[in-house]
Amino acid sequence: MYSIFPIMKTIIVDDIIKNREILIEMLTDFCPQVEIIGEADNVASALSIIQKNTPDLVLLDIEMPDGTGFDLLEKIGNISFEVVFVTAHDRYALKAIKFCALDYILKPVDVKELIKAIHRADEKYKQLNSSNNFSHLIHNIKNQNINNHRIALPTQDGFVFIEVNDILRCEAEGSYTQVFLKNNKNIFATRKIKGFEELLNDYHFFRVHRSHLINLNYIEKYYRGEGGYVVMIDGTSVDVSRRKKEEFLERLKSV
Repeated sequence: MYSIFPIMKTIIVDDIIKNREILIEMLTDFCPQVEIIGEADNVASALSIIQKNTPDLVLLDIEMPDGTGFDLLEKIGNISFEVVFVTAHDRYALKAIKFCALDYILKPVDVKELIKAIHRADEKYKQLNSSNNFSHLIHNIKNQNINNHRIALPTQDGFVFIEVNDILRCEAEGSYTQVFLKNNKNIFATRKIKGFEELLNDYHFFRVHRSHLINLNYIEKYYRGEGGYVVMIDGTSVDVSRRKKEEFLERLKSV
């Protein structure tokens, strides 16, 4: 029967057969746009299957007996397919994935989350090539200096990739965020400031006000007051809310 959905040729990579069986059953029942063309249980077999086929989508576990999903992506190099990570594993890996605007599902897999992830992957595959996202992901995984990590800023046209250390501050504009850089440029990102707060909290950023997230490394001066305000190295003044003042002063001690 003719399908109204564009077919996404899909490969599942997971070292546990039961996990692959669960995904296959869910995809068969709820994702008619997916055609499963192969399975793999380790990095080596996954590499072989992907090189012999031309998948549109790979559902990828992170930790496997002979390496990680990140190792697999690095071996492939020029990536022309979408990836949805399916993992139970660590906080750092998930943050790295978020940084590069990639998608993931936590195990045990919830079918509603799987359907959403497949839909997002389908939309992204139609719009852009993913190679830049994955090259930045590999860079972040391998680079131990967090200030040199790169982040994908979602914009109305696609993504802009910058180093975290280049971000001076972020300012909320409704459901969007203006990201101000050291070079006096700014980027209008289609992500709420809370999303940036969650991603950048471990990188010496602090949300001093409901509308302002600042890089603590780039404060030039703090002026006391009810909440007070900071002056950034570009001369911008940013208010510190009264309820954030104590926590802010405490965070300054660790910079």
